[in-house]
Amino acid sequence: MLQTLRDKTSGWIATVVLGLLTIPFAFVGIEQYMGQRNDNAVVRIDAPPSWWKSAPSWWPVSVFWQHETISADEFRKQFELMRQQQRTQMGEAFDPRAFESMDSKRAVLESLIDQKVQGIALQDAGIVISDLQVRDAIQSVPAFHVDGKFDATRYQLVLASQVPAQSPRQFEDGVRIQLRQSLLSRGVGTTGFVTDGELNRLMKLLGERRSVSLVMLPSPAPDTSAVSAAEIKAWYDAHPAQFRAPQTVSIEYVELDAAAMPVPAAADEAALRARYEQEKSRYAAAEERLASHILVRVPEGGDAAAQKAAQDKAAKLAADAKAPGADFAALARANSDDAGSKGTGGDLGWVGKGMMVGPFEDALFAMKLGEVSGPIKSDFGWHVIQLRELKSGTQQPFEQVREQLAREQAEADRDRAFNDVSTKLIDLVYKNPSSLAPAARAMNLPVQKLGPFARDASEGILATPAVKRAVFSESLIEDGTVSDPIEIAPNHSVLVRVVASNPERTLPLSEVQAKVIASVRADRSAKAAMKDADALVARLRAGESLATIATEKQAEPPQEIPDLPRGAPMPEPVVSEAAFAAAPPAEGKSAPGKAVLADGRIVLFTVNKVIPTDPATVPPEQSAGLRQGIAQMRGDEDAKAMLSALRKRYRIKVVESNL
Repeated sequence: MLQTLRDKTSGWIATVVLGLLTIPFAFVGIEQYMGQRNDNAVVRIDAPPSWWKSAPSWWPVSVFWQHETISADEFRKQFELMRQQQRTQMGEAFDPRAFESMDSKRAVLESLIDQKVQGIALQDAGIVISDLQVRDAIQSVPAFHVDGKFDATRYQLVLASQVPAQSPRQFEDGVRIQLRQSLLSRGVGTTGFVTDGELNRLMKLLGERRSVSLVMLPSPAPDTSAVSAAEIKAWYDAHPAQFRAPQTVSIEYVELDAAAMPVPAAADEAALRARYEQEKSRYAAAEERLASHILVRVPEGGDAAAQKAAQDKAAKLAADAKAPGADFAALARANSDDAGSKGTGGDLGWVGKGMMVGPFEDALFAMKLGEVSGPIKSDFGWHVIQLRELKSGTQQPFEQVREQLAREQAEADRDRAFNDVSTKLIDLVYKNPSSLAPAARAMNLPVQKLGPFARDASEGILATPAVKRAVFSESLIEDGTVSDPIEIAPNHSVLVRVVASNPERTLPLSEVQAKVIASVRADRSAKAAMKDADALVARLRAGESLATIATEKQAEPPQEIPDLPRGAPMPEPVVSEAAFAAAPPAEGKSAPGKAVLADGRIVLFTVNKVIPTDPATVPPEQSAGLRQGIAQMRGDEDAKAMLSALRKRYRIKVVESNL
């Protein structure tokens, strides 16, 4: 059989057929292979080639498309960064469970997609970030400044202190990527503009004032007429949200508070002296040295000849500085390449161990007072160092710090006692996580109860947001287990267990009938008051005075506001909004209107005069700020529109299962 198959598949016709079949399978195989390598991608972006923007996405043209991805690691890193920012901004109000929602994840993902889309567009356009732009961006970071100026030494120290530490090259690459990703949106965002005509019209509108008369009508009379069963049922069915009981829970909890525990015995003299010996270095002032230096930089990418030239220059400066009567500060001002210290004669101030790079520090702390040393090689170049003064380390005696040690020991003992009780309680709870009583009984702690209560409760331990989040979490409600310790304050925590839960539900009509009747009557009263107000506005429009209506309704005389500015809360913002929404009155007449306050009372008003603003009288700084704000808003809208247009040019697939 195999021999027959081999005979049938030989010859040039079979070869051509097999060749044609191989082509699509080859491309499919490549595509599948590439897809398998990106299985952890949360987003895949396919873009047409830069040389054929309108290229179709069907095979075989799709082979030439560009392919970008956002990996799960890349997404998680940005998501964690956003989490830290939210926690810093919101403090105790931060809810980590709510932050883990799909909405939060999609918001972070959308920003990453925007960055990738901009990167593709910039690459297609051949736009790059220059070294000068990267340098300017780095030198503008305040963390790298000393006395308001960029300092290369501080720059190096800050990068070295990062976790993990970064080299200047790594940091520069990161800055270049950030600048590149934001280049399009920043560039478009700064192109918004406002014409003089637009600005003048807006200033006239915003600065406009109106002369207004107000009358507060009495509260509407309560409706006491009968409410039929049909009306009750109709209102109940039409407003289900008004008659829902919120979710409630009942809990039991055990509270651990170090302040309520017995005070540990005071530490004896031997324990305090032992603590002093263990922590003796805390009470020692480290040696410091007052230093100056001259820096000779090696040009970036400099070869061996450049290195030798810099070393020779530093050696010559060191020899000059060691000469009798030499002025080190003058030499530094004339020759140093360190912009941060050059103007002060190379002064670095008092330097302790750990503040400088290794070779510099080793040389400085090996020098004698008044000595000049160099040239010393570091990552910054070649240094000539002068030691001007030194402060020897000092040690505080035990007697001087005894009271501080006693306080710290007492605090440590309280912490230890609290942790011991907390650990034993947690161990007992883990043995029986479905009940607090056995563990509390073993530790001689009371089990307290609270509830039922809703999410808006804030009494006692519920004033702590973390407690409220825990007791309304699905895990505690469904499992009925004891929570992990929840910190109320330092050395003050609680363990809680949900013992009962009532879900949010619609209350039966029989329970809320009185509330339904009150709602129907309140609605009737409000509609009657509104109908009466509309009739009064019609009378004002017909020429009747506001004072006459005020007298008829036994209201206070009209309140005159001759110069009401836009947005003023008089007596509530809704009144000001209605007054400025009214059409300007005709010459010699007034424009009436009404507004409903939050408590249901109605205000009648008349706009008697419109007082325009002359744009020429607006202070220049205000008009400039308004122009800038509107231009920025328009620029931001244009940038969003640009991103939206770019997205439509690409195929973007989100793999939510990888989030």
